[in-house]
Amino acid sequence: MLDWKLLGTTFVAIFVAEMGDKTQLATLGMATVSSRWSVFIGAALALVATSAIAVLIGDALSRHLSPIWVRRGAGVLFLVLGTVYLATKPQ
Repeated sequence: MLDWKLLGTTFVAIFVAEMGDKTQLATLGMATVSSRWSVFIGAALALVATSAIAVLIGDALSRHLSPIWVRRGAGVLFLVLGTVYLATKPQ
């Protein structure tokens, strides 16, 4: 059965997190020089694909690890990637 509260919470969390991020800005830029429907469909499919991968990995990890360790691991990975992005010199 579909958990509507979880669906809503997930939607709001992802919507807020994606506002103004580099993916949205790249999509904005592509839409200025290309077919907006092609850009929209490509961006939407990419977000669906990456979300599907995350759900599958999260489901697999939850079979072997406590949810708290999955969240902690995701948090550490977020911090590591953020540090790498900040330390990387733009081309």
